[in-house]
Amino acid sequence: MRPDPDLLWTPGPRESEDSNVALFMAWLYETRGLSFTDYAELWRWSSTDLTAFWSAVWEYYGLDAVTDYDEVLADATMPGARWFTGARLNFAERCLAQATDERPALVSVTEDGEPVEMSWDRLRREVATVSEALRRMGVQPGDCVAGYLTNLPQAVVALLATAAVGAVWTACSPEFGTPSVLARLRQARPTVLVAADGYRYGGKDHDRRSTVTELLDGLPTVRHLLTVDNLFPPHGNAWPVRSDVTVHAWSALPSTGRAPDFAHVPFDHPLWILWSSGTTGVPKGIVQGHGGIVVELLKALGLGLDLRPRDRYMFVTSTSWMVWNFLVGGLLHGSTIVLHDGSPTFPDAAGAWHVAERTGASIVGVGAAYLAAVEKSGLHPAADLDLSAVRSVLQTGSTMATSTWRWVHERLAPGVWLQSICGGTDICSVLAGGSPLLPVRAGRIQCPALGVALAAWDESGHPLIGEQGELVVTAPLPSMPLRFVDDPGDARYLASYFDTYPGVWRHGDWATVEPDLSVVVSGRSDSTLNRMGVRMGSADIYAVVEQLPGIRDSLVVGVEQPEGGYFMPLFVVTDDDNEPEAALRERITAAIRRQLSPRHLPDVIARVPAVPRTLTGKKLEVPVKRILQGARANDVTGPGTVTDGHMLDWFAAYGSRVERPGSRSGQEQTGSQS
Repeated sequence: MRPDPDLLWTPGPRESEDSNVALFMAWLYETRGLSFTDYAELWRWSSTDLTAFWSAVWEYYGLDAVTDYDEVLADATMPGARWFTGARLNFAERCLAQATDERPALVSVTEDGEPVEMSWDRLRREVATVSEALRRMGVQPGDCVAGYLTNLPQAVVALLATAAVGAVWTACSPEFGTPSVLARLRQARPTVLVAADGYRYGGKDHDRRSTVTELLDGLPTVRHLLTVDNLFPPHGNAWPVRSDVTVHAWSALPSTGRAPDFAHVPFDHPLWILWSSGTTGVPKGIVQGHGGIVVELLKALGLGLDLRPRDRYMFVTSTSWMVWNFLVGGLLHGSTIVLHDGSPTFPDAAGAWHVAERTGASIVGVGAAYLAAVEKSGLHPAADLDLSAVRSVLQTGSTMATSTWRWVHERLAPGVWLQSICGGTDICSVLAGGSPLLPVRAGRIQCPALGVALAAWDESGHPLIGEQGELVVTAPLPSMPLRFVDDPGDARYLASYFDTYPGVWRHGDWATVEPDLSVVVSGRSDSTLNRMGVRMGSADIYAVVEQLPGIRDSLVVGVEQPEGGYFMPLFVVTDDDNEPEAALRERITAAIRRQLSPRHLPDVIARVPAVPRTLTGKKLEVPVKRILQGARANDVTGPGTVTDGHMLDWFAAYGSRVERPGSRSGQEQTGSQS
């Protein structure tokens, strides 16, 4: 039998017998008499018998010793499902419950420093100190504390201290523009702002003291500023702020000398507010609860990612991306979390992998765009660095070209378990991802996550196997949003997930669920390409175009015309702007025709200086589409929320002058506009 060229990794004896999910299956048999022959059987049970599965997770992770509950799922209606009624717990307390002297809780590293460890004991003391300071500032359960911080240890402490009080945490990273930060934090109405004086990124210092002053002027609810000295010597109270704001220096907070005091709150008590990207309108403030996040991240990180207490768990992220919260959740398992404060491409494209080497990271999470960038750089991390401690790489944020999957196994970390995960801010977790019990094939997510009733549906709500459809979740999850901020009647919440299939969560992605349960995600369904009635995912085109020599990046959109036609331009970033237009067009169209179909051919191919992305690396397909339909750039995305934001004006100018052959019913035409 010829080997499968797409098969990149297969489970070994450790994964089959000693992984967390294998041990969980053995425990289910020993304690409940439940026997499952493989992951598929386990998943089907977990996604249909919700009460049995989630009560098993609760007991397996020891929550039965923490609190009682009345019912596992008192109401399964979406939205509004009611989980573990009567239970009382605290996210911060659960994170600190795994304290040990055997390993550090945090390892932090900046661009210009050595890794610094923080013990579990010190983390507990810091949380106690800051939580008591918040109480002295008058913070009560339900109040909001906001962070304006990079990936510092103080950010983790501030989150845990806020949760300990029962207050609600939210954060924006300082690389966001001031209007973008205010668009979020004004909605949250924080009473306390925790802010760093600046940060270092890409070898440059960025002073943020004057920006903090601007933020306070735009946040009238803030009464206390807690300052973190990151770049400069301690300032004391010498921050220019409003007269009604009291300034406190983090370094001067008096130690309590005792363990933290945790507010034991109901299961659905709000824990934090996460924010949507804000690239299609006002950012949505997504409120998630203590209990839902605890039980979901115990399951997702433990039974999915196979996170172990002895792991060093790193994610290349900012505090504004939900994977930062997903990273902090590693503390629930007693794992050491690695905080990298700086650019992943400093001093070179493999900067994050230098950090992984220096910190001994064993599980490393990155965005797909970053992996592609390192691949394109021509570097060979496997040869240049010692990444022997890395046993799994997590990839998320967007789909990834098949060539990049293979590059990870050939030039980054041979033999590594590459987990592609799909989920998002909406649930702060994974809908489809990895399992140590299953093989990895290039271009495919291994499986739906346990407890997730995931399917692909057609327009009529019929499930599809082996065909592309809308990614839906047909049963509730504990970490689904409690609500959105400032959303009377849940109008925005319902419109975001439940307008297409009432009572069923529509995630907004095109997905194909294969017979072996592997999942292929083909891009956002709200930016679908549609040629003569045939729907296509943009990821299919990117996978072909971006593997061509000299193509650094690309963006394709499908634009419905007011006169009834359809226009599908492809924009490419090239290494050589001197390549003749005809030659560039010919090799791109030949590759698309050969590897996909004539239907996938764009109407025009245009060189662009850059492709705008969200700060988490997602291409701005929908905003660009709306701009080409005539929307103003300022109406489709907020300032400071994207990279290469100047390109939105470029697309507006392009849309005003380009001829649109696609308006003639999407016929097979290709041109080039420069």
